[in-house]
Amino acid sequence: MFHFLSLLNIIHTFIKVTINMESGDLKIKASNFVSQHAGKLRDHYRIGKMLGSGAFGEVRVCVHRESGAQRAVKVLRKSHMDEDEKRMFFNEINILKDLDHPNILKMYEFFEDEKRYYIVTDICKGGELFDEIVARGKFSERDAAMLMKQVLGCINYCHQNHIVHRDLKPENILLEQSKEFDQIKIIDFGTSLVCDDKVKLDEKLGTPYYIAPEVLAKSYGSKCDIWSCGVITYITLSGIPPFNGSSDQEIMKKVKIGKFSFADPVWNNMSDQGKDFITQLLTKDQNKRPTAQEALNHPWIKQANQQSKDNLSTESAMNALTNL
Repeated sequence: MFHFLSLLNIIHTFIKVTINMESGDLKIKASNFVSQHAGKLRDHYRIGKMLGSGAFGEVRVCVHRESGAQRAVKVLRKSHMDEDEKRMFFNEINILKDLDHPNILKMYEFFEDEKRYYIVTDICKGGELFDEIVARGKFSERDAAMLMKQVLGCINYCHQNHIVHRDLKPENILLEQSKEFDQIKIIDFGTSLVCDDKVKLDEKLGTPYYIAPEVLAKSYGSKCDIWSCGVITYITLSGIPPFNGSSDQEIMKKVKIGKFSFADPVWNNMSDQGKDFITQLLTKDQNKRPTAQEALNHPWIKQANQQSKDNLSTESAMNALTNL
C-alpha cells in the first residue's frame, strides 16, 4: 500500500525542483532526492552483515523496507571522531548530495542519533581497486586504460562542477562484483572541495604515494587529481609506485623532485602510447599538465575504448550466430 508519508516526500521533492519559467527547462538536482531523516535507521532499513570496518565505525549491508533495494550503510561513532573528522563527514554529505554520475558512489539519505551518524549509499561488492592490484600484481594495458577512462570521466565531471577530490587513490575506487573496470565507483569525498579554478589552494593533504608536487608546495588547483591519476595508472600497469621510499618523508621528497622512470623490466613490453599517457599526467608543472578532458582524448585511452567496442560487437555477433 502506498504510504501517506511517501506521498508527502514526493510532494516535498517536487516543490524543491527548480523550474526555469522563461526557458521552459526543468532543472533537477541530485540534492532534491537526498534528505536527512528524523526517524531511526531501522524504521526504514533492515541491517545485514558487515562489509568492512575502520577507526570510526563500520559499513554494513542494509535492505530498504519499502522497496526491497539492497544498499550499504556507513555507521560512524561520534565518540571516535574529533571536530575535524566531523567536519569532513558533513563536507562529504554536502558534496555527494549535489553529484550525480554513474562512477560516483550514490548517497540516498542519512540519519543521526545520539551516538552515531549513518550514510546510506549504493553497495559495491567487488572490493577496493587496491585489493585487486595486490591480487593481480599488474593489469593489462586494455584493463588499465578502461579503468582510467572511467576514473577520468568521473574527475572531468567533478572538475566541470568545480569540485577537486584531493585524495584519489586505489583505496578510494570501488569495483562492482563482476570486477569489470567499466563499473567502478569513486568514494571518500571528505577532503573534497568546491573551489574556483582561479584560486590556488594551500592546504597540504593527501596520501604520500599519490600526492602532487604542487600540493606539497601549497599552491595548487584541480590538476592535483590528474597527477594522482597518473600515479594510479603507473601502479596498475607495473605493480610498483613511480615514487617510492622507506618512509613518507622519503616518498614526498621524490615527489617534489618529480622524476620517475620506465627502467624496470616490467615496462619492456608496454606500448609507447601507454608510457606517453603516464608521462603527460605526471608532468611536474601543473600548468603544462593536461586537463581531465584532454587526458580522455589521449590516443591510449581512445584506442582501448575502440577495442572494447570492437570486442563487444564481435561478442554480440557470436551470440547471434549461436542463437541461429
